[in-house]
Amino acid sequence: MKLKAALRTSVGVGATAVLLAACGGGSGGDSSGGGGDSEYVDGGTFTMSMAGDPGKLDPQSSASTQLFTVNQLAYDNLVSVDAKTGEIQSQLATDWKVDGKTVTLTLADGITCADGSDFTATAVADNIAYVANPKNKSPYLGTFLPAGATAKADDAAGTVTITLPQPAPFVLNGLASLPMVCESGMKDRASLADSTAGTGPYQLTKATPGDQYTYQVRDDYTWGPNGATTAEKGMPDTVVVKIVQNEGTAANLLLSGDLNMATIQGPDAKRLEGAGLFSTSTPAMVGEQWYNHDDGHATSDAAVRMGLTQALDLEQLASVATAGTGGPATTFAAIEPVSCPGDSISGSLPAQDADAAKSALAGQKITFLYSSAAGSAVAAAAELAVQQWEAAGADVTAKAVDETALQGAIFGSGDWDVAWVPLNVNSPDQLVPFLSGPGLADGGTNFSGIDNADYTAGVQKASTMNGTEGCPTWLDAESQLVAAADIIPFANNQVKTFGNGAEFTYPGQFVPTSIRMVGK
Repeated sequence: MKLKAALRTSVGVGATAVLLAACGGGSGGDSSGGGGDSEYVDGGTFTMSMAGDPGKLDPQSSASTQLFTVNQLAYDNLVSVDAKTGEIQSQLATDWKVDGKTVTLTLADGITCADGSDFTATAVADNIAYVANPKNKSPYLGTFLPAGATAKADDAAGTVTITLPQPAPFVLNGLASLPMVCESGMKDRASLADSTAGTGPYQLTKATPGDQYTYQVRDDYTWGPNGATTAEKGMPDTVVVKIVQNEGTAANLLLSGDLNMATIQGPDAKRLEGAGLFSTSTPAMVGEQWYNHDDGHATSDAAVRMGLTQALDLEQLASVATAGTGGPATTFAAIEPVSCPGDSISGSLPAQDADAAKSALAGQKITFLYSSAAGSAVAAAAELAVQQWEAAGADVTAKAVDETALQGAIFGSGDWDVAWVPLNVNSPDQLVPFLSGPGLADGGTNFSGIDNADYTAGVQKASTMNGTEGCPTWLDAESQLVAAADIIPFANNQVKTFGNGAEFTYPGQFVPTSIRMVGK
């Protein structure tokens, strides 16, 4: 499925908060509970839940939350990012340099694929070429890899030189989320639909779509984020990823010990906290309202989009969607380490205006989608939004659908007018393909069809600036989208991932090398 969160996101798009999560880190996130090193036990099976099925497993084919999560098990990225400091760290590459439009990376020695073959600089260049080719429709083009990038390999030196069409201020952050495929998979892309061909710490051994996926540890793995290996005490031999769409069910399975890890963002988090379970948290966008700008939809009219925004009490909506534990969104890129901290949203949100909303929405028929896997708090917020839209005269058909159906609608059928799809990334450049440029019909990932000239102009200006120097311009560009009601981010929260019988870090994305099984 074509993607794009992060976003994230992901898009890594989906119901869960951490989507296209581009932090790529090796450590980070606040944690509580659990035990010390003396309690870690080697081997065993680590069972985690996901709210939806990843679908086709080709790691460069989709940026859904689910695929992005399982990618971390079997595939590596070129570099990683420390989630606390934002510092670029090693992964497949041990050295890197950015000089204007040139990025040079030196690979670690002795990297092997799960099938025993060597992973080479040529393989990296082939991956870059594949993602960079628009015909392959990878959602990572323009997200984690700048459009127009090319690469050359020197296998003898173990180096890869990436040439960019123009300087990219956060290019290494993007490469920290771009999964690398081994040559066997590059030569047979069809094989990647239901198997893995990577250098990651685990290898897929069994796939039962819609139910669970089983991965086996690689004992010779030594090139993880910041030098992580699978030889650390407490690493599990097996990882099982179970598809559990209902948060309440996942919480029950966690409490019973049938799950070792689950991300819970609704009211069930409180009872898990009360049980004293280990947890780690990360800030993320959990409420983001997208409008379908394409012709044939009521929301193609800017006045209707504005009316749907003005009808809502967004502060109340954020409180309900986060069960009172979160607050309003402040930046489009919310995953730590945030490359451009600040507030591009609050001061630009259209104010609630019931009378103006009634003028724009009277008799308008609206199809509203949100994820059934997002939890009871989001469901309650969705009911509230529908009440406020209908009070303004709109005729709203609300549908709670599973993750697969949600992505099928926004990236396929187009049968939606409003959708709640949190897209999470950590740098604003990773959002550009989703917020501007070609739509799905033209091979792009701008699935909602946004066309905002002020945003595009701001992006063009910010892209010429070095690193965080351009952050005020990036944030101003995002503000233009909000002020025009082209897209409305409305809720942020600290999203918690709980553990029972295991500890781990989850700084915006799953870090398999951080898993430690804990003895009872």
